[in-house]
Amino acid sequence: VQLQASGGGSVQAGGSLRLSCAASGSFFSINTMRWYRQAPGKERELVAFATSSGITHCADFVKGRFSISRDNAKNTAFLQMNSLKPEDTGVYYCNAAVLLRSAGGNLNSLDAWGQGTQVTVSS
Repeated sequence: VQLQASGGGSVQAGGSLRLSCAASGSFFSINTMRWYRQAPGKERELVAFATSSGITHCADFVKGRFSISRDNAKNTAFLQMNSLKPEDTGVYYCNAAVLLRSAGGNLNSLDAWGQGTQVTVSS
C-alpha cells in the first residue's frame, strides 16, 4: 500500500492550495484518512480527518479555512486550504487506516503514511 501526497508549494498569505493523497496497491478498503502537519521544530499535529462514511473534522486552528474531502471511488483524500497564513507553513503528511485481508481471510488494519509535501506561506 502506498500513499502519494501532492499539491504542496509556496504561496503568499491569503492564498490557497489543494493537497491530494492517493492510495494505491492491494487492499480491502480504507477507513479514516487524515492530514497531519509538522512545522520546523514542532511536533506533528492533526489537521483534519475524513471517515469512509463521510464524517469530517478539522482542527480548530484551521476551521473555517481548510476543508477535507474524499473520493472513495479513487481512494483519494483532498485538503483544500484557503486563507493561508505563515503559521500554516510545514510539511503536510497524509495518513490512512487501510484494511488488508490476510491469507486466512481476516481483515487487519495497517497505518499507512505518505511521504509528505511541503507547504510554505510567506507574509
